Amino acid sequence: MQILPSGDRALLVELDDLDEVLGYYAALTADPPADVVDVVPAARTVLVTTSGSLDVLARALRAVKATAGSQVAGDLIEIPVVYDGEDLDDVARLLGCSAAEVVARHTADEWTVAFCGFAPGFGYLTSSGTWDIPRRESPRTKVPAGAVALAGEFSGVYPRESPGGWQLIGRTPVRIFDSDRDPAALFHPGRRVRFVDAGRG
Repeated sequence: MQILPSGDRALLVELDDLDEVLGYYAALTADPPADVVDVVPAARTVLVTTSGSLDVLARALRAVKATAGSQVAGDLIEIPVVYDGEDLDDVARLLGCSAAEVVARHTADEWTVAFCGFAPGFGYLTSSGTWDIPRRESPRTKVPAGAVALAGEFSGVYPRESPGGWQLIGRTPVRIFDSDRDPAALFHPGRRVRFVDAGRG
């Protein structure tokens, strides 16, 4: 673990891998040090902002005892998905199974939002299942809002139309990010997600 300054109000904790990040984030949010304003996990780091002293925060962060594999147990949300994505058959070939089996695996897993990024409301979801899906060789210039996708060990839902290189397996009518809603983002670190098969178009 390495702790680095990030401006005059935050410290960046560098960790070895996502599993360590999840354990550290869970321990930190369960018992946050005094004056902590925000905790933001990422793939290999946790950013911690404070209204107090950085030196005091650094000492507190070094004392955090994280358990590998532990996660914040957030509430569960169900996301209906029409599994008719342009890359569904390609993903099935990559996994050596049928498209129906991809859908069955995707819906059987309980996913957890590990961290957010890329675009407002975009959550990087992990599961206990084995997923290792390469990104597309040629990214799309336009991926529609609501597209459900896979890349590497992650699943995600595009919150708005944007370029993207993930493998598209379906779509959901659920608005993942809505600036007129409070909170605007449905996905936040620790939230559990269950994808529900709404059929194929």
